[in-house]
Formats: sequence, structure tokens, C-alpha cells
Amino acid sequence: MEWLMDWEWFVPVVMLLSFIVLVFIGVPISFAIGIATVIAGTFMLSLDVTLTIASQKIATGLDSFSLLAIPFFIFAGSLMNSGGIAHRLIHFSQLLVGRIPGSMAHVNVMANMMFGSISGSAVAAAAAVGGTMAPMQKKAGYDPAFSAAVNVTSCITGLLIPPSNVLIIYALTAGGISVASLFMAGYLPGILMGLSVMLVVYIMAKRRNYPVEARIPFKVALKITWDAIPSLLMVIIVMGGILGGIFTATEASAIAVVYTFILSVIIYREIKLRDIPKIILDSIVTTSIVLFLIGVSVSMSWAMTNADIPYMINDALTSFSDNLLVILLIINIILLVIGVFMDMTPAVLIFTPIFLPIVVGLGMDPIHFGIMMVANLCIGLCTPPVGSALFVGCSVSGVKLQDLIKPMLPFFFALLVSLALITYVPSISLFLPRLFGMM
Repeated sequence: MEWLMDWEWFVPVVMLLSFIVLVFIGVPISFAIGIATVIAGTFMLSLDVTLTIASQKIATGLDSFSLLAIPFFIFAGSLMNSGGIAHRLIHFSQLLVGRIPGSMAHVNVMANMMFGSISGSAVAAAAAVGGTMAPMQKKAGYDPAFSAAVNVTSCITGLLIPPSNVLIIYALTAGGISVASLFMAGYLPGILMGLSVMLVVYIMAKRRNYPVEARIPFKVALKITWDAIPSLLMVIIVMGGILGGIFTATEASAIAVVYTFILSVIIYREIKLRDIPKIILDSIVTTSIVLFLIGVSVSMSWAMTNADIPYMINDALTSFSDNLLVILLIINIILLVIGVFMDMTPAVLIFTPIFLPIVVGLGMDPIHFGIMMVANLCIGLCTPPVGSALFVGCSVSGVKLQDLIKPMLPFFFALLVSLALITYVPSISLFLPRLFGMM
């Protein structure tokens, strides 16, 4: 019997070890997932059969109308990143939080929340907002490491505030979950994480006597607001259209592209027509990476299901405890560790089919779990060795990675407290979907 149990775990161990080794030697994560799938599948089936099924799973995994939203939102985000929107949101943020101690750091957080939600990219927010705010904060006497820590830990908040590509991917992976419901569920958790960062900023700013922004004259404030309204309207148009039943989330992504194009090229005139081909090419490259990750992750999910890995993990967790609170604590710890080594998209694709049936079986709403999972994995974007937001934040601020770790610790603690609230207070995620009759 012991030999049988060991053999049952043989394929999962082979898959995990091969994946870890491939990532460790520098193989891109998408290829590491595909190769690990083939290696593990070969132990269950022949190599020819494994290659055939894996390739079919990649193709069928991408055969979804809803996935069209991803390239559209990526293109819209690329237009926003080059369209001068970040500068206008920064000025608008100064109106909102400019009179709070440590005002420039608060502006960084607010601008990241708004720009991240509009662009759907934490990396774009860290680069566009952080690149603008870093020299301004340094000139005002802020510690560069502190400023970089604020930028890195706040740029992730926009991934929960819709429109969000990660929430679309979760909805597709989970199956049968409304993207619109997930979008509405992300607002309060995203705002909560942003406010938690701002709370730490306030405490540290009071201790360090960081300055307050000068009061902005009324006429200037009106102009700043007028300039920012077109940018902010995109979220209202997208979410209003979805909630009003005018268009689906996929159609909304195309609307976002058209609106952003008009905003950046015609209204703001920050992008010239000659710049469009390069922006399209960058969007195609990013889209190709994301979609290939989705395809190979679907093939890995097939291999894991065929090897009964979800059932093994389910048995292991439920044998440890059948208390949902304890199970969620364990899952959160696992996801935090995974987020350190794996990007969000493959993590959502691989681990949603494993953990979702467990928590749903214990009575958790799948929308609530999706928000918890995304909030958890967002934190991984701020941690080495895979944290893309961390490296971009270091790059735009000129701060070395080793100098940034200590200033980030209070912000990590605040984000973990927010994660605990999101996990154990379901109404934070489910209040708005219920309010709008989406559940």
C-alpha cells in the first residue's frame, strides 16, 4: 500500500521538479510549463499521445470569444501608457490628497490606483506614475527608497479595480462566472489595499515631517479636473455599459480601445499617427505572451487532472482540517509562496482548478475566492525574484533592490492585513455585486 501511495505521487513530483528546474536554469515560464507538462504526461501516456493532446489543449484553451477582451484591453493600456493620461491623473490626485501629510506619496498611491485600473497593468502604472513622481518626490526631500516602496506596493491595487485582465482570466478558468460580477467585486478590495498603503504613508510621513502640497487655486483646480474627466470617463463608460446591458465585457474592451484612441490621439494629442504601429506591435507581443501562457497552462491543467493532482491536494487539505477558515489560511500561505516565484496569469490558470472546488465545497462563493486569489497574487508582483512591478519600480526610481526591501516591509504588512480582511470578510467583495443584483 505504501508503494502504491508513493507511485500515486510520482507524476506530480516529476511535474513539479521539472518545472522548478527549468525555471531555475532560466527557461521562460511559459516554455517551462509546456515542457513540464510533456514530461509528466509521458509517464502517464506515450510521448506521441501526450504531444497530440497537449497541443490540442493549447488550441482549445484559446478558443474562447471572451479571450478577445485581453488583446483589446492590452492595446488600450498601451495607448494610455503613451497618451499623457498618467500626468493628468497625477495632477487630479493632487487635488484629492494634496493637503495630507506626505502628500506626494499619497498622490503616487491615488494615481496608481486610477491609472492601474484604467490601463489594467501594474507594471504600466509603476513605470508611468512612478517615473513621473520619483524626481518630484526627491526634489521635495522624500527618501528615494521610501518613494519607490510606495510606488511598487501601490501599483498593484489597480489590478483589482476593473477593468482587469486577470479577473477575466479567472472567470474563464473558473467557468460559469460572470466577468461583470467579478469586476464589481474588485472595487472595494482594490480600494482597501490602496487605503492600507496610504495609512502607512500617513504614519511614516508624520514621523518624518514630510511636507504638504500648497493649496491649489480654484481656477487651476477646475482646469485640472476638466483635463482629467475624459480619462476617468473610460471606467464609467466601460462599467456603465456592462452594468446597463448595453455591451458585454468583451465588447467593452473594444469600446475601451476606440475611446482611448480618440482620447490619446485626437483630444490630448500626445500620440502621433506614426507612433501607432509601434504601439500595436508592443501590444501584439504582450498579447502573444499572455495567450501562450493561457494555452500551455490549460494543457498543464489537463495533465494535473489526468494525474489526479487536484483530488490529492483536496484530500490532503481536507484531511488536515474541514474548517473553511483554516483551509483559506493554508491556501493563502501557499499562494503567497507561489506568487514569489510565478507570475499572476499562469498561477491563476494552474491553481484555480485545484483550489476552487475545495473552497466551493466548503461553502465559499467563487467570486469571493477569485478576488482573494488575485489580491494574494498581486503581492507577488512586489517580491523578488519574479516581481515585475518591483524591478520596474527600482528602474524608474534609480533605487537598488537591496535598498528597497527594508522600506517595503511596513507596506507588505499593511497589504497582508488587507488580504486577511478580504479573505475573512466576504461582504467586502460581495457587497457591490449583491447591491446591483448580480448574484
